[in-house]
Amino acid sequence: MDEYLPEIANDCVCPEDAKQEILNECESIWKHIEKCQSKLRLLGTETLLQSDAKLSLLTMRMKGLTAEYNQWQKSSPEEVIFTNPDVLLTLGKEELQKVKNDLEMLLLAVQSKNKKLEEDLKREQQWYEEQEQVLDVLNGFEEETTTQVQQLPQNSLQTGASKELKKKMLKLRVYKEELLNALGKFLEEHFPLPEKGRSAEKKNSSEEPAVELITLNEILEILINKLMNTPHEPYVTINDSFWPPYIELLLRYGIALRHPADPNRMRLEAFHM
Repeated sequence: MDEYLPEIANDCVCPEDAKQEILNECESIWKHIEKCQSKLRLLGTETLLQSDAKLSLLTMRMKGLTAEYNQWQKSSPEEVIFTNPDVLLTLGKEELQKVKNDLEMLLLAVQSKNKKLEEDLKREQQWYEEQEQVLDVLNGFEEETTTQVQQLPQNSLQTGASKELKKKMLKLRVYKEELLNALGKFLEEHFPLPEKGRSAEKKNSSEEPAVELITLNEILEILINKLMNTPHEPYVTINDSFWPPYIELLLRYGIALRHPADPNRMRLEAFHM
């Protein structure tokens, strides 16, 4: 910046002639303003003639002087154009000094922003290099692991994995059978079918043939199979073979849920989800 705009602050001292001319201009303008003000004051004290032409002329004169006065009030020294070369040179130097100061501030701001961007770029490059190093390490580990796996005998690997899987499946099947047997014994003992006498009374009291009721264990089995086989449609229609006390028991303890729109359908609560 300094090489394009040399320092001019030391040369901004106005010559004596230029200062004197500016003072003279200001005094001349001020005298003109005072003259206009005195004319306006005289207009207020003048005795108007009875002639309409004279009154109209004075009114127009007053309006013209008022407009001129307002114009001079609004004008500023910057609007005055000087013809003296020294004055113009001094004003030009002041404007150039202002422009230089503004450009220096702009340069400092741009340099600060560039410095911050350079720091951000260095951090991003460092992060990129670190990520590349991590990626290289992972690729090397993957290649090493792949090589070790390829060196192992395929038959022994498959045989060992399949045996282990078969053992786990066998354990799960045995555990499943034990759970089902325990559940069946518990339900048989504590939730038996209603007495045959009640079924006979119901059959005698109704003209329609009685439907054979199913156990609570069978109801749960139907609900479980429906949930596992068609999880998108787990609801089961409640028919006459479902003993109502069993249905109320399942619903009351949260084991089953009714359909929100159809009370004659219910589903098993998805405890596995």
